[in-house]
Amino acid sequence: MQAILISNPGGPEALVVSDVAKPVLGPGEVLVAIEAVGVNFIDVYFREGRYPAKLPFIPGQEAAGTVAGLGDGVTEVAVGDRVAWCGVQGTYAEFAVAPAARLVRVPDHVTSQQAAAAMLQGMTAHYLCHSTYPIQAGDRVLIQAGAGGTGLLLTQMAKKLGARVFATVSTEEKAELSREAGADEVLIYTKVDFAAEVKRLTDGEGVAVVYDSVGRSTFEQSLSCLRRRGNLVLFGGSSGAVPPFDLIRLSTMGSLFVTRPTLKDYIVTRAELEQRAGDVLGWISDGSLKLRIEHTYALSEAEQAHRALESRMTTGKVLLLP
Repeated sequence: MQAILISNPGGPEALVVSDVAKPVLGPGEVLVAIEAVGVNFIDVYFREGRYPAKLPFIPGQEAAGTVAGLGDGVTEVAVGDRVAWCGVQGTYAEFAVAPAARLVRVPDHVTSQQAAAAMLQGMTAHYLCHSTYPIQAGDRVLIQAGAGGTGLLLTQMAKKLGARVFATVSTEEKAELSREAGADEVLIYTKVDFAAEVKRLTDGEGVAVVYDSVGRSTFEQSLSCLRRRGNLVLFGGSSGAVPPFDLIRLSTMGSLFVTRPTLKDYIVTRAELEQRAGDVLGWISDGSLKLRIEHTYALSEAEQAHRALESRMTTGKVLLLP
């Protein structure tokens, strides 16, 4: 089968199109013929070597497709079922193996492309606003990278929960997408000091929570946007890792909270996985959650897909199609 193989960590050129053997099923595992692959920043971190992996490896952690084979003991799905998953390495390929317990069925009215676009970013947005900091009606929240895939979904979910949403974007084109998703105040950070604007628009009080996937370049300003006892939820680092930080500053800035969550800790049980995925895919099915799939690339174009993602010029979701 065709797959993308990383033999040495590095830039996008490390993503090499290769012919490899089809994966072998073990007990409790499912072989899936992949129809769409989600491209995410965590793939970049593995490609760079920021997150370690045993070399060589097939990158990618999100996909949707059709069940093509079952390992011993699998009862959760059957051959021919449409399924999706995330958090299992090896999806940049024509076939992949995943534990049956990590798969969810795709509803009839949701396409494989939609499912692959929604699993990681959709469930991330879900846990951020329902669990990490559960938004209450009337909360003012700031979403960094508001026109990104997670940002657009998080904006919609925050509005469902009754929040007043502030979002940062880099261009007027992205600002329009953020507004369409429901953002109340869209701040173009290339033109204004977004932290100063947040304080001005909240009469100096600040917001209850900042959801920040950017990291190094926004961390300090994100902190300064918070109200007393506010929460900074740092769930990514597209601009790089945040440098070491003196925790005493949290007390001097208003007894602030900082957390660094990750999706895997919010879908630990089968019940939690099904609940989050069921909400997200259900909302897509009934039309109440809108996905933006901006770019699709052939599997062999994984290098170009990573370059587009890292340029931070993309909006919505980037997919690979085997």
